[in-house]
Amino acid sequence: MSHTRSQNPMPARRSIALWLFIVTAFLVAMIVVGGATRLTDSGLSITEWKPVTGAIPPLNAAAWQAEFEKYKQIPEYKLQNSTMSLADFKNIYRWEWGHRLLGRLIGFVVLIPMLVFGARRQIPSWLWGRLLLLLGLGGVQGALGWWMVSSGLGGLEDRIDVSAYRLAVHMGMALIILGIAFWTALDAHGGPGRNVAASPIRKLAFGFVGLIWVQALLGAFVAGTDGGYINNTWPLMDGGFVPDAYAALSPLWRNIFENPAAAQFDHRLGAYLVLGFVGFMAHRAVKTGDAAIRGAVRLVAALVGAQVLLGIWTLLMVTPVPLGIAHQALGALVFLGAVRLAYISR
Repeated sequence: MSHTRSQNPMPARRSIALWLFIVTAFLVAMIVVGGATRLTDSGLSITEWKPVTGAIPPLNAAAWQAEFEKYKQIPEYKLQNSTMSLADFKNIYRWEWGHRLLGRLIGFVVLIPMLVFGARRQIPSWLWGRLLLLLGLGGVQGALGWWMVSSGLGGLEDRIDVSAYRLAVHMGMALIILGIAFWTALDAHGGPGRNVAASPIRKLAFGFVGLIWVQALLGAFVAGTDGGYINNTWPLMDGGFVPDAYAALSPLWRNIFENPAAAQFDHRLGAYLVLGFVGFMAHRAVKTGDAAIRGAVRLVAALVGAQVLLGIWTLLMVTPVPLGIAHQALGALVFLGAVRLAYISR
């Protein structure tokens, strides 16, 4: 990797790194706004996918009314929001429109600087593949977003939410894109190569990234089943460690993905596993004698501890929107901390 970096002058390399860190920040914002869209039940307010013309919101009363009439045709309105006013509809519409607009904006934040740096021949050969991959995955993510939304628009007459399965796929892809962008930004920053970490730390660090990704998917199933609004006690559920309703669905495997009590329990277990994993990594990091590794593990441990406490607080307060948004935002930072640890320990 170092030989490709030497072809990229220092000022240009720093500019490219800064650009990619900005892209990473935009992706975190996209995840946070997506969480807010979900928590405010805004995700089904726009019933069509128009990648180009959809960037323009309703501009007059007639256009707003037309959008509202489209919303009135879906089960969410008929079964849950039949008393909604046009003013209330505008509130949820703006969240979903903002989420989609931010996705479009990220595309330009990636594409335009890429064209400028490319025209100046400042992008090293190794970076082109990563940038094209990011653009391609961004397009795939947009399609996945519509695939997710379409699941709540009337395919099943009694569905008033998007499919939890599709929500989890959308969230999982978001984190994959975020991880690639952040890793590429760290590569572009071009710090000196490191080969001082003990092999077990490196393997643990990469395993930890995977564990955080899985934990985020479990959180997506909690969100997709509205599992954050039940069993709002801790550390017990229904008066016991395992909720009585854990195996309410048949066959048994469906409970993991479709049963809100089971989804919440699995997410709790995931949090305990993450805490234990961090403690084990901290113990192993001390033995490496590497200050950078120890510092990265300490940062991850602090983020994970804060996230666990915030998750408990959010649960006990029955998932108010501000706390739910904060929990999703901090979750993205935990993931970035895990990626940084893996990068340092590579």
